[in-house]
Amino acid sequence: MKVHLVGDDTAKLTLLRGMLAERCSLTSELIGDAGIKGRDIDAIVVAADLRVVDNIAALKEIADRIARIPRRIFLTNHKSRLSTVQAYALGATSVLPNAPSRNQLLGKLLGAPPSPAAISVAVDDRQAASAGAASIAAMFAAVLSGAEIDIDETRRAGKRIADCVAEHGLSDWLTTVRRHHEGTYQHCLLVTGITVDFGLSLGVHSTDLERLYMAAMFHDIGKAKIPLAILDKPGRLDATERALVETHPAAGYEVLKENPSITAEVLSAVRHHHEFLDGSGYPDGLMANNIPDLTRILTISDIFSALIEYRSYKPVMAREKAYEILQGMEGKLEKPLIGAFRDVALIR
Repeated sequence: MKVHLVGDDTAKLTLLRGMLAERCSLTSELIGDAGIKGRDIDAIVVAADLRVVDNIAALKEIADRIARIPRRIFLTNHKSRLSTVQAYALGATSVLPNAPSRNQLLGKLLGAPPSPAAISVAVDDRQAASAGAASIAAMFAAVLSGAEIDIDETRRAGKRIADCVAEHGLSDWLTTVRRHHEGTYQHCLLVTGITVDFGLSLGVHSTDLERLYMAAMFHDIGKAKIPLAILDKPGRLDATERALVETHPAAGYEVLKENPSITAEVLSAVRHHHEFLDGSGYPDGLMANNIPDLTRILTISDIFSALIEYRSYKPVMAREKAYEILQGMEGKLEKPLIGAFRDVALIR
């Protein structure tokens, strides 16, 4: 495997070389001189303090070349939420602590080889996923810093995802996202692709399709206010952690409600995508007649995505099993919509 190392300190590069030399063919350069001129690079490891403006600027200069590399591992200060968000905004596919163990780093670099289906996925799918992840990361960064959210950029990223799903199909999108992204960003990208495909299968108008992908892109923006240690916790949350996670729909609504570019339908979907027809959902305990169609579509897509997404601590659930679980939620989800979702879940 050909691995390129980029760092802001020669000591960091030397340490990484010592960890990887036995298993990888290595090249390296300091961040200020980085050009990434080699071809056929399988992975890049970026070891740089993303709290330093000059490091961010240097990485933005070579962002297009970084994006062409399949595996992009950034080593950051995990105590800084903004550093992690910034890493994903710069194109990271994985983020590790700034002093990872050799096994952690090799695990990201030498994980299971891509399946033939993943290899055949068009380059524009991967670029659309990267653009989507960068847009979601930028949203989170804006929430954390109090900056204005770029709604137009989110719309462009969502449309690009919609175009890729329409052209290449949902299965290729799922393969691309699960291979190249992780955590909350993986989930949001999966939800967007699934929601778009569900809308396409229902034959919704282009205006409604835009509302669907905008709702999906923004649906978990409230999670920006929740610690990463809870969002990425391997295993079941305790009661206190679960209660904190359940604040994210209302938090997302509060972030977006004053923005005139967000439609009422999208805003409602962000707040209510965890509501159920029987009133057992949150945050408002809405009953059937008060839950709009767009929100019902997003809810089904969100649950299905959560079931089939990749997590390092559990195997990916088969789509057939995930659909069975949805079918078992009669009374909570609209039965005709679950029936209409069958082809999306199992075939498309």
